[in-house]
Amino acid sequence: MARMFIRRTRTNNTATGEGYFTFRLVRGERIAGKVRQITVLNLGRHFPVLQEHWPLLCSRIEQLLAPQTLLCALSCPDHIERAAQRYADQLIGRSTQAGAASAPSAEVKTDFDASANALAIAPPMAAVGAPDMQMVDIDSLQHSRARSVGVEHVALHAIAQLGLVAKLTALGVNAVAQACILGNLIGRIAAPGSELATWEWLQTHSSLGELLDVDFEGLSHMRLYRASDTLMRYRDSLEDHVFGAVTSLFSLQETVTLYDLTNTYFEGQADSNPKAQLGHSKENRTDCPLVTLGLVLDGSGFVRRSKTFEGNVTEGTTLEVMLKGLQAPAGALVIMDAGIATQANVDWLIEQKYRYLVVRRGGVRAFDVTQSVVTHTVGGETVRLQKVLSADGKELELHCHSLGREAKEAAIVKRFCDAFEAGLQKIADGLGSDKPRSEKRFAKLQERIGRLKHKSRGASQHYQIALSPDEEAKNATALTWRKELVAGTMATHPGVYCLRTNELRWDEEQLWQTYSTLTDIESVFRSLKSELGLRPVFHHKENRTDGHLFITVLAYQCVQVIRTKLKESGINDSWATLRKTLQVHNRVTTSMRRSDGRTVHVRKSTNAEPNLMRIYQALGINPMPGSTKKLVV
Repeated sequence: MARMFIRRTRTNNTATGEGYFTFRLVRGERIAGKVRQITVLNLGRHFPVLQEHWPLLCSRIEQLLAPQTLLCALSCPDHIERAAQRYADQLIGRSTQAGAASAPSAEVKTDFDASANALAIAPPMAAVGAPDMQMVDIDSLQHSRARSVGVEHVALHAIAQLGLVAKLTALGVNAVAQACILGNLIGRIAAPGSELATWEWLQTHSSLGELLDVDFEGLSHMRLYRASDTLMRYRDSLEDHVFGAVTSLFSLQETVTLYDLTNTYFEGQADSNPKAQLGHSKENRTDCPLVTLGLVLDGSGFVRRSKTFEGNVTEGTTLEVMLKGLQAPAGALVIMDAGIATQANVDWLIEQKYRYLVVRRGGVRAFDVTQSVVTHTVGGETVRLQKVLSADGKELELHCHSLGREAKEAAIVKRFCDAFEAGLQKIADGLGSDKPRSEKRFAKLQERIGRLKHKSRGASQHYQIALSPDEEAKNATALTWRKELVAGTMATHPGVYCLRTNELRWDEEQLWQTYSTLTDIESVFRSLKSELGLRPVFHHKENRTDGHLFITVLAYQCVQVIRTKLKESGINDSWATLRKTLQVHNRVTTSMRRSDGRTVHVRKSTNAEPNLMRIYQALGINPMPGSTKKLVV
């Protein structure tokens, strides 16, 4: 094998005429009696290795490709070893050899800036030709560069189904930015984390670069941050495109719209982000500033629109902002929970010709079992439903009674009543004759009782409390109380809740089953947070925070495409379970010494195991992602 060396070459940008230097890995080859310098690898403009280390780097690349050429293993600094592994792998992975040639003859580009062509997603396998029979030394067999390919392969399929790359191209996003966007997006699907964690995953764990023919190892992590900025510039257009694609793909009927909010917390104070505010954390992270994500979904669980709000936003103020301009079909049914269903929001929905199905805020609990009908949840739990028409005939109230909810709410009432009574008893015990006068101050004890009421979560309304003062009204002499349950509350009607709607044609069961789809949005938020890395947020800038949340929403859309198609084949696993199954699929380089002393390297995906094959077959995609590459040196 001819010795390799690195050459520094000056060239000009064809568009601007600007001059710059590039670096190339070159070998000498005798052609027609003359020695020619053949470029085997374009190392790009930003080649990071110092010139004094070039000979060592070339020798290590040669040793990796042909171990028999050097008698002793070379000792290299870590950064040289990583570079040698990277360039040797690129020579193997991008080889076009079909037989036993001596070395790659076509120039291979590795400079990330040089990638100018549109991305080709999931290239097909190479055509199968005649068997390639070679005699090798089994004892010399080695496996190297194992990289995951299963999740990446399935995610690229979902992205292709959504036509996302074509849309980015139509928006004028260049191939480099597209590659970074896909890296961000698929990293969030496969290995949820921050953009920095995604950058590390792309470089050390994933074969996504092979599938896209992109050198992610030559990528600065700032490229991923800039890709997030690009996504935010086209957020509305991309959301419209993706929802239009899934509507066509799954023939969705746009009749139901779900709306809800969740929040997530920041690591750090995020002082430069005006949306980072302290508020009510749904993860009980009261020590951290929050940011809120609002989602509008259709009845099938796909996101129609997303928006980020301040961490302390009042839920009831966000509905008009989210639905205005949404262009939902006339008469679409909007479903939301009590936190958003203010009277002002209901009035706005009526004005905009929407139907609504919401939880009634406040009011007295009531339920007449003799006027109810029975339905059942998916889990077989009994639910009783009572429909009541309003006096003006414009609205229905659906009173619902759940046995499971009754047991839960009765336990809640008992817990807070017991805690409230224990607090009262402690105050009463402190009024004994042997206690100091400071513990009997009438005003102070009234404050203590007030604090108990505040912590009782409404349990205090069921108690009549009497604190008796002494003759001077300075100290208390006795504390007594009597429990009287207030009618129409959780204590007298546990398990009862009320829905309100202006959809008058539906029966009780249809209304309740439709409202039950709102529980699906909770599973969406769980998926975003637990399966797709929505929390926590490490960014301190507003646009980067918004980008982090939007990437997670796009990742969820891709996952929802995959899971919806798999459900059609009876595969109902969560994404966390599916991801574990897919993660066992890898691409591996196998190297063996031939009988003639040369080394053959084969880069290929491992065989799909039965559970993995079942997923690929259900999706209708190739079970051997990436083509087989071979290099003989």
